[in-house]
Amino acid sequence: MAFAIATVYVALTLNFILFRVLPGSPVSQISRVPNASPEMKKILTQQFGLDRPLWEQYLLYLREALHGNFGISYTNRQPVLDNLVQAFANTIPMVAAGTILAIMLGLTVGVVSAVRRGSATDHLSTNIAVLFYAFPTQFMGMMLLIGFAGVLPSAGMSDPFALDATAWEALLDRLKHMILPVTALMLTLYAENALIVRSAILETLGEDHILTARAKGVPRHRIIRHYALRNAMLPIVTMVAMSLGAIVTGSILIEVIFSWPGIGRALYTAVLKRDYPMLQGGFLFITIVVITFNLIADLLYYKLDPRITT
Repeated sequence: MAFAIATVYVALTLNFILFRVLPGSPVSQISRVPNASPEMKKILTQQFGLDRPLWEQYLLYLREALHGNFGISYTNRQPVLDNLVQAFANTIPMVAAGTILAIMLGLTVGVVSAVRRGSATDHLSTNIAVLFYAFPTQFMGMMLLIGFAGVLPSAGMSDPFALDATAWEALLDRLKHMILPVTALMLTLYAENALIVRSAILETLGEDHILTARAKGVPRHRIIRHYALRNAMLPIVTMVAMSLGAIVTGSILIEVIFSWPGIGRALYTAVLKRDYPMLQGGFLFITIVVITFNLIADLLYYKLDPRITT
C-alpha cells in the first residue's frame, strides 16, 4: 500500500511536468480565433494561473489534488471532476461489457486449448488468438467500422433524433450503439487472455498432484475444475486485474474511432486543446484505477496461494 501511494505521488508529479514541457499552451489556441487580441491572451494567462512560477503552480496543484479539486477545464469551464465523472459513467457500460466478455471467452478458449493440447481444436484456437493478439486496437476498430457501419450504429452512444423514444426504446438504442465498440474491445482483449490461460493450465497439468489424481481415477472434469484451474488462478487473477485496469486505459482509441463520449475521448480532446487540468485529472484517475486493481490482485494472492503466508 505504501508503494501504491508513492506511485500515485510520482504520477501526480509526472502529470504536472509532462504537459508543461511540450511547446505551446492553452492560451496559444486563442491565436487561431478571429479577433483574438493580445490583451485577451494576457487576461486568460492570468486567469489560468500560467503567469505564476512553476513551483508555485506545482504546490497549488498538489494542494488542490489532495482535496479532490482538479481545477476547471479550459475547454468548457466546468469542474474537471464533474467532466470525469460524466465521461467515466459513459465508459463503464461499454468497456465493462467488452472486458467481461473477453475474460469469459478467453477463459473458455484457453481451458479448451490446454485440455486438448496438440489437437486440431488447439491449433485452430491458438492461431486465431495469436492473430487477433497481433492486430492493433485501431485496426480492429476500423475493420469493424468499414464492415458494419451500414448495418449497425457506428458513432455516438444514442440516436440524436430519437427525441420521443420511451425508456425501453432508448435502452435498445444504447445497446445497438454498443455492439461495435464492445466487439472491438472484446476481440482485442480475449486473445491475450486465452494465451495466458492456456499456458497456466498446461503448466498446472504437468505437476505431480495432477498425475496422482489421474492415477487414482479422479474424473477428468473434476481434475480440470478443482485441481488444474484452481491452481492456475494466480496468473489468471493477474490477467483479470490488468484487464479491469484496461477499462479506462484501453478504450481511448476505440472511443475515438466510434465517437463514444467516454473518458478516453475526453482525454483525446483534452490533448488537442491542451487542457492541462483535464489531462492531469484524467491521467491521475487512470493511475488510481490501475493501482487499485493491482493492489486487489496482490491481496487476493493471500487467499489463493497459502504458500505466500508461510
